[in-house]
Amino acid sequence: MDPKDWFSRVRLAEGLDMFTEPHVHPYMRANIYHLRGSDRDLVVDTGMGLADLTAALDLTPGKPVLAFATHIHLDHVGSLHSFAERAGPAVSGDSFATMPDCLTYADWFRTMEDPVEHPPAAGWKAAAYRLEPAPLTLRLGEGDVVDLGDRRLRVLHLPGHSPDSIALLDEADGLFFSGDAIYDDQLIDDLADSDRAAYRRTMQRLIDLPIRIGFGGHGPAFDGARMRRIARDYLERP
Repeated sequence: MDPKDWFSRVRLAEGLDMFTEPHVHPYMRANIYHLRGSDRDLVVDTGMGLADLTAALDLTPGKPVLAFATHIHLDHVGSLHSFAERAGPAVSGDSFATMPDCLTYADWFRTMEDPVEHPPAAGWKAAAYRLEPAPLTLRLGEGDVVDLGDRRLRVLHLPGHSPDSIALLDEADGLFFSGDAIYDDQLIDDLADSDRAAYRRTMQRLIDLPIRIGFGGHGPAFDGARMRRIARDYLERP
């Protein structure tokens, strides 16, 4: 299958596109964002790695591209190895060189009854699925900055869903890439490495975060009011 047929693409704003993998099981169908900067582009999360993401993106020849992983789970790091510049959370930084199942949950995908609606290539088998090692070239943590030239995004460490969850906030205009720390869909807090107490602290922090628009790892975009509602709903859980 042609990579451009494997991915769906939606223009969110000038210089910002969202890609998804519509043929992947909904549970593993994460959002991928391509943000164009004046000096370099940013790709936030890289999907499952079942097709060539770089071939689906409209990349400018010779322009630097930074691929940013919000955390190490399989649906966010599958194509990370395809990029020369790879950023991710310092908390799990060493593990990107080996992509262990115990952190990525790739073994779940191998045993799903219906992992994809259509195979990405002839002869493809889920049982053979493996994540390619993608050693980080840049390890990021709370307070670090990703500079695209005309836009600077600050790194926030927002654990709970996973211990290594990080997000990006443009403090100048309120653009927020939240990964799986928060999104407008069913939040997952019962994985082996989830921490509900840490997640509650993250939600409390997010209530006060001055965002204009948020783009999560799953689900649709959300504004600040909607994010606060999602966070408060989580905090009100018994």
